[in-house]
Amino acid sequence: MFSAFKRAIPQVSIFHNPASPPSNAALRLLQNAVSGPYPPHKPSAPPLSFKLDVVENTPPTPDQFRTILSYVRANAPNNEEKSSPASFLSAHPTVHTRPTSAEGLAHLASQNPNALNWPIVVDWDHGKAAVGDVEDVKSILEELRKRRDGEIKDEEVDQPKGWKFW
Repeated sequence: MFSAFKRAIPQVSIFHNPASPPSNAALRLLQNAVSGPYPPHKPSAPPLSFKLDVVENTPPTPDQFRTILSYVRANAPNNEEKSSPASFLSAHPTVHTRPTSAEGLAHLASQNPNALNWPIVVDWDHGKAAVGDVEDVKSILEELRKRRDGEIKDEEVDQPKGWKFW
């Protein structure tokens, strides 16, 4: 009866640094996905429907880093390197410390924005994150496309088992 209320537009955030070429490429990709046909090679395809939040030159908070880390860990359980705080750090020569916690990561990023591996893209509604990799951003968009096209069904939300709704 009220299933329309359950279908909210997904929230996707990009923590963006304009000085980073991968961050600029990811931002263009996200903006094109909501404003033009997606996938772009199918001109008759509709755009993707998600709310894009662009956070420029500001790293995630410690709480956001913790959440993003949990998304990365859930999506890469066999890849320890990709699921650690170190995966958020760039190979920039000024990065000398390697934080091991979300708090340490947020502190380092606030002191030295070049320490981060930009961009950080997060699909908050579906628990997906991409860190410094445009290909991972494409994977997030592809999953959103599959949901739009019905290839992936959203889980039943808040329906107690055994209840029948008329």
